[in-house]
Amino acid sequence: MKNTNVKPAEGKLGILCVGLGAVSSTFITGVLMIRKGLGKPVGSITQLAKIRVGKGDDAAYKSISEIVSMPSLDDVVLGAWDIIPDNAFESSMKAEVLRDRDIYPVKEELEKITPMKGVYDPDYVKALDGTWTKDTKATRWELTRQVREDIQRFKQENGCDRVVVVWAASTEIYIPRDSEVHDSIETFEAAMKADDRSHISPSMCYAYAAIAEGAPFIMGAPNTCIDIPAMWQFAEKENVPIAGKDFKTGQTMMKTVLAAAFRTRMLGVNGWFSTNILGNRDGLVLDVPENFKTKEVSKLGVIDTILKGDEYPDLYSDIFHKVRINYYPPRNDDKEGWDNIDIFGWMGYPMQIKVDFLCRDSILAAPLLLDLALFGDLALRAGKSGIQTWLSFYLKSPMHDDGHCPVNDLFQQYTILKNAIREMGGYEADEEID
Repeated sequence: MKNTNVKPAEGKLGILCVGLGAVSSTFITGVLMIRKGLGKPVGSITQLAKIRVGKGDDAAYKSISEIVSMPSLDDVVLGAWDIIPDNAFESSMKAEVLRDRDIYPVKEELEKITPMKGVYDPDYVKALDGTWTKDTKATRWELTRQVREDIQRFKQENGCDRVVVVWAASTEIYIPRDSEVHDSIETFEAAMKADDRSHISPSMCYAYAAIAEGAPFIMGAPNTCIDIPAMWQFAEKENVPIAGKDFKTGQTMMKTVLAAAFRTRMLGVNGWFSTNILGNRDGLVLDVPENFKTKEVSKLGVIDTILKGDEYPDLYSDIFHKVRINYYPPRNDDKEGWDNIDIFGWMGYPMQIKVDFLCRDSILAAPLLLDLALFGDLALRAGKSGIQTWLSFYLKSPMHDDGHCPVNDLFQQYTILKNAIREMGGYEADEEID
């Protein structure tokens, strides 16, 4: 490994998940099983991928941990918050994502992971009844203070040198950005202290608390949370990395691949209809129109930035794009994403593409959660702060400041990710994107 400014990954790293539902319990169980040699970290770039460094005779393909200092899974300590008191074993069993044989070997370890009481506001997740919550009458500022104390206590009790906080809980109702509240840290803090519940969501309490405690924060849902100027300012001020938003798992991952292929081949698109059926807790929450609106905004923006209708008006200026999510309990975590894409080619002749992706949502999300947590820690040790656009590879609606547009093309995102890792490892960033 070359000499770099990245601090070594020494000591224990705490990964605190907001939410101990299907995604988090699958992630936690998987990490514990993999540590015992009873599973494989399939889908995780930090654990499996190799990246080229150097050119010509100096070219070599190395794992991430050979390029930059990374913690081993043995050095990871796992914890969570939730609004339901089930421990990680109970949550894993109820989620019905993993088979019993992939849970019971780590049953004792899972039972010891009990969630801290969560920040709960029924107006933000109307389909859920929180029974394990912090005082719902407390102000947003007081709740944030309590979350900070949770982080401090977790670090002390588990001997953690560093902590990363990842939101893996439900999608909140949509909150439009309000410049009078969200555009400066001063007005944002004033709103928290005034208990402005219409503009300050529960997820914002976790994000602010994490940043204040020097812990990188990753937003794994499409919530309006850290994609506001107040959070950007606060993260820069505290020298803390943040990234979001919304884990890019099934249908959107396919969109970032297919849309890039259409643009590369200069094939036109007339319409893109997407629908999902999902039966887990996420599906239940998204069955409420106000919560679905948040997810819809995240999903709709993906293909526009890839296809670039302004640059190619003959091909992409008038696309009809529709997204639907339907709650269907019999499927549990086995989500089905179905796409109908109307494209056209030579001389404008129409064609259709049908995609039916029968995926396991939490199985796809778990390795993303791991990678984002480990890369968030890497960014902190590398002295990076604020929005980490190089992590857009993992996210449906990549965060960016007001002066830039997100990159959604999966292959361009991967190039950006690899270049960031190369640079932190002391190598040249030798790939470019158009």
